Amino acid sequence: MRFGFHFLDFNLPDGPASYAPALRSTAAAAEDVGASWFTVMDHYFQMEFFRTAHDPMLEAYATLGFLAGVTEKVKLGTVVTGVTYRHPGLLAKIGTTLDVLSGGRAFMGIGAAWYEREHKALGVPYPPLGERFERLEEALQIILQMWGEDEGAFEGRHYQLAETINEPGNLTRPHPPIVIGGSGEKKTLRLVAQYADATNLIVSGTEELAHKLDVLRRHCDDLGRDYDTIEKTVMGPQGDPLDDVDGFLRLAQEYADLGVEHIHLRAMTPDPAAAVTAFGEQVAPRLTEIGR
Repeated sequence: MRFGFHFLDFNLPDGPASYAPALRSTAAAAEDVGASWFTVMDHYFQMEFFRTAHDPMLEAYATLGFLAGVTEKVKLGTVVTGVTYRHPGLLAKIGTTLDVLSGGRAFMGIGAAWYEREHKALGVPYPPLGERFERLEEALQIILQMWGEDEGAFEGRHYQLAETINEPGNLTRPHPPIVIGGSGEKKTLRLVAQYADATNLIVSGTEELAHKLDVLRRHCDDLGRDYDTIEKTVMGPQGDPLDDVDGFLRLAQEYADLGVEHIHLRAMTPDPAAAVTAFGEQVAPRLTEIGR
């Protein structure tokens, strides 16, 4: 099984001056231990259920641009961008820029958005959930059009683009992978089946995972999509895998038995680079044997 690391906590002991060195050293450690992804959150504020809105949070794509310059192998993206944060035409351009400057290592993580406080605080429109999903579908259509050969207009209910020009194009062909985050059965997983290259699920365990994947398979059947062409990724347990290595590996094996190909893990603070290195020494060699 492949694995990646998610850098979500900037509450580091030495404050803002330490953020760039910590990102650089943690991403380097991730490459050294064989990680396939290195990601950041896309939020204006830190999540309140994790810390508080007043805890530090960097802007996602500026951070990924920095990471593109200090890494060579890992794929870079957000887990995940809320559709409300940027106009989809701009988001497609940002994704292309990251792909070009990283040498073809970008992916587009996207979802329907959920953090109401940060929207209201900064004056960003936060439409009802049903409209956010409508916007998400249109955004996916716009991104795929801009990442394809069609430079014509896009006329949607929520977005109207006169020309979908995107130069230069992506290095990744046919386009960077699109990863849709979320586990909603009626809308999110249907959008995965219709538009995405990968799903990123948050589940409580194997029973829920099996159910969500079954729902995804049914959506694929309804849409005529080959279920096996969708990469199955999950967010790992919130705790430190090093606290129970054998238990973590048993869970990873159960996930792999259900078809999961990639597990995504927190880069644990207060020393995320050291935590990633320790994972590489104690867990990664056994994890990568799962599913082979």
